[in-house]
Amino acid sequence: MGIIEILFACLLGVITGALTGLIPGIHVNTVGAFIFAASGQILGFLPEEVLAVFLLSVSVTHALLEFIPSTLLGVPDEATALSVLPGHRMVLEGRAGEAIRAATVGGVGGILLTIILLPFLLLALPPLYGFIRPHIWLILILVSGYMMLKLSRNFETLLWAVILFLFSGAMGWIIFQAPISPGLGLMTLFTGFFGLSTMTYSFSSGSYLPEQEIEPFTEFDGATARSVLAGGLASILLGFLPGFGPAQGGMIACSLTGSGGEDSPGDFITALSCLNTSDALFSLLTLYIIGNPRSGIAVYISQIMQDIDAGHIFLFISASLLAVSLAAVISIRAGDYLCTNLSGINYGKISLVVMLFMTASVFVFAVMEGASIPFIFLTLIASTSFGLIPHCTGTSKSHLMGVLVIPAVAVYMGI
Repeated sequence: MGIIEILFACLLGVITGALTGLIPGIHVNTVGAFIFAASGQILGFLPEEVLAVFLLSVSVTHALLEFIPSTLLGVPDEATALSVLPGHRMVLEGRAGEAIRAATVGGVGGILLTIILLPFLLLALPPLYGFIRPHIWLILILVSGYMMLKLSRNFETLLWAVILFLFSGAMGWIIFQAPISPGLGLMTLFTGFFGLSTMTYSFSSGSYLPEQEIEPFTEFDGATARSVLAGGLASILLGFLPGFGPAQGGMIACSLTGSGGEDSPGDFITALSCLNTSDALFSLLTLYIIGNPRSGIAVYISQIMQDIDAGHIFLFISASLLAVSLAAVISIRAGDYLCTNLSGINYGKISLVVMLFMTASVFVFAVMEGASIPFIFLTLIASTSFGLIPHCTGTSKSHLMGVLVIPAVAVYMGI
């Protein structure tokens, strides 16, 4: 294994992650699945470490750059779902450049914080994980209840929160029982819950993208530091809680910082981006620390590399630092270019084109998998309908994340 091979793998991973992050509707695990399927042939002429570095670089870069389509177009997946409404509001205020820079600062900060905390994690996580693992189902319920109470302004919104949480959880349970892959099922649900519903709402308003201000720099102040710290700590918590993803972690980070998507959208996006990129590295580190990969990419790497030692951890840390540095430059450059060239364009027309693209992507993957097209169609309609409810009731979309929490609770309770 040579340094040139590692650097080339990292660079190629950054380019691939940039493409998947900037193109709406493409999930990083989709790329990981294709690479893993071809890994038998690839490992015939490349060391396993090179392939692992490539996948990690794709994951880190995608985690940072996917905030651009999420912010400008309202096209999320699980990791950026909560950023849609704060980011959408900043775009309509002409602050898309600020939002993208906030995400970039958070992304770089997430990797740095994870590396700084690594010695503590190596000592504390194994015994802590063994202690709380039998009680994870109870923690999931308590955190979910706290989120519903925290985000509800009155009894009416609390009632809607409970309804959305339970019904989205029921849909998630049905999806996981259906004869389709979890990836396709979640892609369909998230496309409807957060993508098509948000863009349908924007399309109906007939709004235009205003001129965007290009920020020359981003001030790193106390609020930014708190957001980065909160996002990193929330990422560590997610390492213990199956069923909780970056969306729930974003709300936890929001509580830790004392800010929210409504009051401080920039700080909220910084915390969520920090959590997102931190999770890309931390989910792989947990494979070494507690023997449990916590993301799709980490699972693929665990299958490719049977034995991960301290030397591999140093390699992964170095690769993630290089990848996030290059991704930060791409994020700023690509963000400024898109902010300049999308301003003044009819947002409704953009929304319509992206909605068609997202819908087509779902059905293309459904056909490739041989899934039931009527079932996918009904799931997409139902999830889009539920996703429109928060726009009409003023309820946070985070309550739709029962789609992941309830099945996880059921599994841990043996239901």
